[in-house]
Amino acid sequence: MTVRTHLLVLACALGLTACSSTPTHYYTLIAPATQTPAHVAQPSFQFEMQPVLMAVQVDQPQLVVRQGNGSLAILENERWGAPLGDEFHDALTAELERRLGSRDMAGLPKQSDSPVLSIRADVRRFESVLDHYALIDVVWNLNLRSGGSGGPRQNITCSSVIRQQAGIGMENLVLAHQQAVSKLADTIAKAANGWTRQTNSRCPS
Repeated sequence: MTVRTHLLVLACALGLTACSSTPTHYYTLIAPATQTPAHVAQPSFQFEMQPVLMAVQVDQPQLVVRQGNGSLAILENERWGAPLGDEFHDALTAELERRLGSRDMAGLPKQSDSPVLSIRADVRRFESVLDHYALIDVVWNLNLRSGGSGGPRQNITCSSVIRQQAGIGMENLVLAHQQAVSKLADTIAKAANGWTRQTNSRCPS
């Protein structure tokens, strides 16, 4: 076999290997943008979303699914579009902006005459079971301070466990996680509006 023929055979083999390889799919927790409901009133506070803490078992580029025997499978060709903690942060922030009728003011100048509500989320569990359900277990904290930097602070820490049924396939599993984040935003927004008016109120049941 000549060198030319050998190179042609090698090029064909590499081409077939590339064509037969499994494509990589990328997913996001951020739901498609929808119009802000007209009935949402401006809140009496400015809000800022803090960075999200994500469970270390799943905080990686690949999707991690739980299997029936208690093991975890890392799906090399199924990946998040951004680090999972950032995906969760951005998805929750977008949902809260819609429900509160206000933009996230993290890192931006604040109005001195309006209190600031800081929201922090610690995702203890982010569980994915293909063709079955998505589950999130989140401890979240509300911190209210006056507009000035030296004002008094008040805190409340709550938790939410949300399990969302998922249809067949990876896309439906990701959709279930999006819906779970949406439900979490509902809970936090309602709690924020009530607690900022009456800070001795308790966590939602």
